Amino acid sequence: MMTLFKRFLSSSLATWIALTFLSMQGELYAKDGRPPNVIVILCDNLGYGDVGCFGSKLHRTPHLDRMAAEGMKFTDLYAASGVCTPSRAALLTGCYPARVNMHKSETGGAVLQPVSSKGLAASEITIAELLKPKGYATTIIGKWHLGDQLPFLPTRQGFDSYYGIPYSDDMTPRPGKPWPDLPLMRDEEVIEAPVDLNAATRLYTQEAIRFITENRDRPFFVYLPQAMPGSTRAPYASEAFQGKSKNGPWGDSVEELDWSTGQILKTLDLLELDEQTLVIWTSDNGAPRRNPVQGSNEPLKGWGYTTAEGGMRVPTIVWWPGTVPGGTHCAEVASLMDLYPTIARLAGAELPPDRVIDGKDILPLLQGESGAKSPHQAFYYYMFDQLQAVRSGQWKLYLPLRNPKGGWQQQKEAFAQPRLFNLKEDLQEASNVAEENPEVVQRMMRLAAKIQEDLGDDENPGPGRRHAGHFPQPTARNLPQ
Repeated sequence: MMTLFKRFLSSSLATWIALTFLSMQGELYAKDGRPPNVIVILCDNLGYGDVGCFGSKLHRTPHLDRMAAEGMKFTDLYAASGVCTPSRAALLTGCYPARVNMHKSETGGAVLQPVSSKGLAASEITIAELLKPKGYATTIIGKWHLGDQLPFLPTRQGFDSYYGIPYSDDMTPRPGKPWPDLPLMRDEEVIEAPVDLNAATRLYTQEAIRFITENRDRPFFVYLPQAMPGSTRAPYASEAFQGKSKNGPWGDSVEELDWSTGQILKTLDLLELDEQTLVIWTSDNGAPRRNPVQGSNEPLKGWGYTTAEGGMRVPTIVWWPGTVPGGTHCAEVASLMDLYPTIARLAGAELPPDRVIDGKDILPLLQGESGAKSPHQAFYYYMFDQLQAVRSGQWKLYLPLRNPKGGWQQQKEAFAQPRLFNLKEDLQEASNVAEENPEVVQRMMRLAAKIQEDLGDDENPGPGRRHAGHFPQPTARNLPQ
């Protein structure tokens, strides 16, 4: 009996040592010894205040509310841009958009347009490419918007499969825009054109459930960038949701997105994958200004396509039963760029040693570790190549600018002087406290100078910039003849 007891102690000690070693190596494994599955659901233009658990009184979102009750809400998490192409590039590469040269289109626009000669460079290493060597099945289902030419498609960027649209729902042929019909693609082929956008959320959900089910016995990465609520002024939804919300087509679309998330969580429960799967639900940027108003960024100031809080702070829910503590929230500064190093750590993948990665590992925040703090000394708000603001802790400083870019053209006078806001007390960015806190202003100006020295601007690019991909003779993605 004593021998058996000693063996048990020896075995337990060996197990403890092994687990401690794995933790020290930054690897966390699910209960069956394999790395966790990861699902990232990225809505398009969904506002901070558009779902119930973030304050909406208009939209019914019971599945997202349940997800938040069982997981963690991030209240101070940012997209790296107020518009979609740069925001998505940052999420997948862990870098500020200007670093990977995806901060504007080849024509100087805010996002890539159809038949663009520009795209995410093949030399960039996406989250999918990090995970492939670790045995992950990888897929993207939804809106890509990082280049529609063959060298830029997801299947050339580490994804085993692709089902979705290559750019935004509003990029359809019309006078002055001789674009092709918006295509639905599978892998590298167009399978439908024009796509039926009313069916998009339902079809993407079915595709995600199929992929999860087929790959349930191996680790998988599902990147689900939903097309909705989208960029059109009359968002799309399937017949089951049309006219059912209190907020017109926008609300219909949001409530179907909630249903979609519920179906995916239900699938994980049925397949007993819930404790093996990290699910992150968020948005690429804030809701844009519309008249009449559709989306909501309350209680934040401003709209999408700007560097206001409502433009770049995005609603985020993290769900992983048994690992992410339920019913909690995190108010530390974080970014969608942080998903890159955090997911890499969970998978036991090494970050590329030959390049700067701006994202930081936020696993201690996800796990609700006591005393865990933001790993960011500063977060930078960019519009195109222009650094417009800096956040450090509770403080946000708008830099003095002569010609603010993006949605600020009518506010040049406001940008003439530095403006400082205490975001813990002033989410509406209403009370400029720069004069009362000159030392804070100076400290944050130094932080701004540090990143500007690294990335520069389009007139004077910094040494930290990398090249985008370029395809000299782009062609339209059309149905095969």
